[in-house]
Amino acid sequence: MSTENEGNPVPPAPSAPPVPVASPAVSPQAAASEGGAPTPPPPSAHGGPTSAHGGPEPTHPGHPPAYAAAPNGGQSAEAGWPPPPPATPSYADGGAGAGYDGMTGGAGGGGGGWGASYQQPAPAPKKGRGGLIAGILVAALVAGGLGGGLGYTLAKNDDTTGSTTVSSSTSGGSVKRDADTVAGVAAKALPSTVTIQAESSSGEGGTGTGFVFDTQGHIVTNNHVVAEAVDGGKLTATFPSGKKYDAEVVGHAQGYDVAVIKLKNAPSGLKPLTLGNSDEVAVGDSTIAIGAPFGLSNTVTTGIISAKNRPVASSDGSGSQASYMSALQTDASINPGNSGGPLLDAQGNVIGINSAIQSSGSGGMGGTGQSGSIGLGFAIPINQAKYVAQQLIKTGKPVYAKIGASVSLEDSTGGAKITDSGSGGSSAVESGGPAAKAGLKPGDVITKLDDHVIDSGPTLIGEIWTHQPGDKVTITYERDGKTRTAEVTLASRVGDN
Repeated sequence: MSTENEGNPVPPAPSAPPVPVASPAVSPQAAASEGGAPTPPPPSAHGGPTSAHGGPEPTHPGHPPAYAAAPNGGQSAEAGWPPPPPATPSYADGGAGAGYDGMTGGAGGGGGGWGASYQQPAPAPKKGRGGLIAGILVAALVAGGLGGGLGYTLAKNDDTTGSTTVSSSTSGGSVKRDADTVAGVAAKALPSTVTIQAESSSGEGGTGTGFVFDTQGHIVTNNHVVAEAVDGGKLTATFPSGKKYDAEVVGHAQGYDVAVIKLKNAPSGLKPLTLGNSDEVAVGDSTIAIGAPFGLSNTVTTGIISAKNRPVASSDGSGSQASYMSALQTDASINPGNSGGPLLDAQGNVIGINSAIQSSGSGGMGGTGQSGSIGLGFAIPINQAKYVAQQLIKTGKPVYAKIGASVSLEDSTGGAKITDSGSGGSSAVESGGPAAKAGLKPGDVITKLDDHVIDSGPTLIGEIWTHQPGDKVTITYERDGKTRTAEVTLASRVGDN
């Protein structure tokens, strides 16, 4: 790992504290350029969530935006599985956009997607990498020198005690930390998390995270974390202890962005993480995220639940089908490599799987093409992920709920409009399907599913997929300017294709 001052000579410590000299004010822009870090390009006003699946990453186009931003006009999708839109959002891997560790990001349209437009000032002329850093180092040495001299003087003039130091009654290593503290939760959860290395048969791949799901050696993670290794690739899972195991993909669900892998020669004594209830999570609840941001395994960050039921669409940018979720939003720091890792509550229960981040633009981390956390992370609710994982372990294939109607994927705030025709010229409303039985027709605009407001096709898909086949839901829709409701029993579709 390189550091900012690598290659810069460190000035020798002065033999006596120099007289402090007033330093000229340095603008943040100048400080950034003089400190050796490359000045990032202006943030894109249309940045979207990216996948948290970290590096080294497969090369993908920029990630799409985060709030179920729809593809170009005219695209439609069956509200159980849409065809790949031209420009879908991404995962929490490291691209721009709401993607998997990535996600589709937020505001559509040009300019000011997340606020006022920003014009970056021209960088100040460079004076050499070492200049500012050397000044900072000298300042630190000066402070140390003054402190040392003062301490020596005080000690010399202190006639009542032989020492100016104060010792703690206990050392740091013997301090007991309660189980419900962040340190206590991390100590319990870390041994049950793994860093996943996925590599394709051509040698491409990346890093992600997973966690122990059961004692048989099943590990839950994101689909986009292991996608490279699905067809003849290689998978390894490394525990914080350093023990590494080969693994294989048991099943993966592209639409849900959930996958299950299994350790080969799994050890005995595996401790699955306790699964919480994501339906009971409240905005403001504390969160703890574990992952391998930019390959830094076993990293723990904290935050809160910032929002619930956040509609997010994302993809890996490869032109494959998109993933849709009604996500938990958190401000815990999530970066490329956190994808697939657990989002925990304050008691250490898993409430979500970290999957995507909203990015202000690409290439913000030293020009690598992977942007870092800006406090907008998204996780798949564990109640949904648990159901998907159990289906994958049981049959190897995902099961999706559907209403049997194709809806427009255009970015809209008016609702999810049933298209005039379906994929490949088929009927937009499946004959004998749930929507047809409820009386829905092409042109109807769905505005609510139960109590959840539907503002677009991707939002509807994400909400439907929080349910299981056979669930009954109430759909509110508009036709000819009138609002109507219908009871719908969700049907099922097996597999991603």
